[in-house]
Amino acid sequence: MLTINPKYITDQVGNKISVVISVAEFESIMEKLEEIEDVQLYDKVKQSDEPSIPIDEAFELLESLRKD
Repeated sequence: MLTINPKYITDQVGNKISVVISVAEFESIMEKLEEIEDVQLYDKVKQSDEPSIPIDEAFELLESLRKD
């Protein structure tokens, strides 16, 4: 579980208007978001009906295209 210790900036009336977190907490949040995006993309690709090829073949194809 991700632990975050936010500090709030308030206006003159006490309404929360901003949040301050540490750089480490921010980086941790960004890593988690990237992981979530990867999972969402994987799920989207798995649901599509587009043909796929094994990863080894894909790398070979990319290498052959680079040489051209």
